[in-house]
Amino acid sequence: MSTNITARPGGDGTGSRAEGGGRDGGGRPGDGNGNGKGSAPAAKPGGVRRKLSYPVVLLIVAGGLVALSLLRIVTGSNEVTSSGQYASALAAAVPIGLAGLGGLWSERAGVINIGLEGMMMLGAFAAGWVGWQHGPWVAALAGIAGGALGGLVHAIATVTFGVDHIVSGVAVNILALGVVQFLAKLWFGAQGSAAAQAGGNDKQSPPMEDMPTFTVPGLSDGLLAVEKHHWFLVSDLAGILGSLVSNVSWLTVLAVALFAGSFYALWRSPFGLRLRSCGESPVAAESLGVNVLRYKYAAVTVSGALAGLGGAFLAIGVHIYQDQQTGGRGYIGLATMIFGNWRPGGVAMGAGLFGFMDALQLRAGGPTVHALLLLVAVLLAALALWKLRKGGKVQAAISGVTAVGLLVWYLVTDTVPLEFVEMSPYITTLLVLSLAAQRLRPPKAIGKSYRRGQGT
Repeated sequence: MSTNITARPGGDGTGSRAEGGGRDGGGRPGDGNGNGKGSAPAAKPGGVRRKLSYPVVLLIVAGGLVALSLLRIVTGSNEVTSSGQYASALAAAVPIGLAGLGGLWSERAGVINIGLEGMMMLGAFAAGWVGWQHGPWVAALAGIAGGALGGLVHAIATVTFGVDHIVSGVAVNILALGVVQFLAKLWFGAQGSAAAQAGGNDKQSPPMEDMPTFTVPGLSDGLLAVEKHHWFLVSDLAGILGSLVSNVSWLTVLAVALFAGSFYALWRSPFGLRLRSCGESPVAAESLGVNVLRYKYAAVTVSGALAGLGGAFLAIGVHIYQDQQTGGRGYIGLATMIFGNWRPGGVAMGAGLFGFMDALQLRAGGPTVHALLLLVAVLLAALALWKLRKGGKVQAAISGVTAVGLLVWYLVTDTVPLEFVEMSPYITTLLVLSLAAQRLRPPKAIGKSYRRGQGT
């Protein structure tokens, strides 16, 4: 029996099809050519899940912009769509997005990677260690190397020795934390060392130079001028676009290019088809000559490198490495990957959402989060009506009660406590994952150990 890996229209582009005698989609014996002798049951109309096309995605984005603009007018919270808020959100989204993109590479090859947090730590430390001596660009390269080293350790444990992927990821996180804290004391805090004399200590590195930024002349000033008029929708759009053309770090541009490059590499190239086949059906992939172990090693190493660059972005952004600098962003990046259904576009959208919530902590978060309570209440009310229409009475009741509670909270208060503002990114993570859980489709062989020749 031979096995072919074929691209399926509208699917992941990977799949296995047995050409020998088998069974069709309805569980009936096949005729030896992969065709069932009987007819498979017709799919129920309600069971078909349509993919989100680009026009639909653009409509969703436009609807979100209109909702935010209405929210700004109703609540008077101008920070909801200000250029400063979105500039901060973009800076906060990049490290989260890079971590999520790293997790996507690894898990598309079938290796669960919850060690992203530790790989970000290694990248941030390496960037701080090199950056104060050689500048931010070399610091970014050092961060990539540090994260790739963490990814290689994870690959050796999971791919070569078959260690449980969750256990290995947790071990990488713990090991990375201990390593960076020990090396920080040894290299940055040693009395009389050059690093200590330059401003380093046990908890942080000496400062490094600024990363260059770019601003589009004329367009930036024009958009900011329109934003100040606070016109409905127009000023809101100007504020968002203004944040994309004013004082943008070149590392942000690099991150956008990495997202586009990852999509092309994984979904538009033979290399990507082979790599994803390792996460869907490694036995079928190896039967066609794919070196499964080599592709898994490459994917996990690239995963660590991307997470390490995310950690380096954090250190370069504030000019120093600091202890506990990642602050759980590796775990949020993992959540963006799941929310994004293991696709670069979904990861980018999730990172933008979580980056927006993370940025609220830096820009008068209390009143702005208070305004968002009204938006979330309306969205949950709409979700309750939709679930009730679909027959999900329990989910509709939970959504409705939560919506009423948030609305009451909004009406009886003027702001929210700072502690709640600090929790908002993590609450958003749980809320979004709970709503998106029913549409998730992870790679079929994810988390499973594989040995060369396993299918023979």
